[in-house]
Amino acid sequence: MKQLEVSIMGQSYILACPDGGQAVLSAAVRQVDREMCTIRDAGRVKARERIAVLAALNLAYSLIEHRTLEGHAGPVQITESAPALAPSMPLITIDVDHLVRRIDAALGEQDHTSP
Repeated sequence: MKQLEVSIMGQSYILACPDGGQAVLSAAVRQVDREMCTIRDAGRVKARERIAVLAALNLAYSLIEHRTLEGHAGPVQITESAPALAPSMPLITIDVDHLVRRIDAALGEQDHTSP
């Protein structure tokens, strides 16, 4: 496993990268960076953490929508680990509606322009 230095929304990160996984990880980083920068540049949200949550929701929604169009029903199940973030990540089932409700509840009271 090697390390890859990346930049997301102007901040540097060093991520673990499995051998042969650099192209996929780099593509994922570009997609996350593009999504976060789009949200930031829209000007409505300033807090980096909120931008990250919204970007994650947008990307998860796109993934689920794509899988649904391909005929995969139900929640997305991730069966492979995410080596850059958690090498031994167990099976995860994503319930986007529940996630959106929890995030709205947690962030609903915060000032949307706070850093």
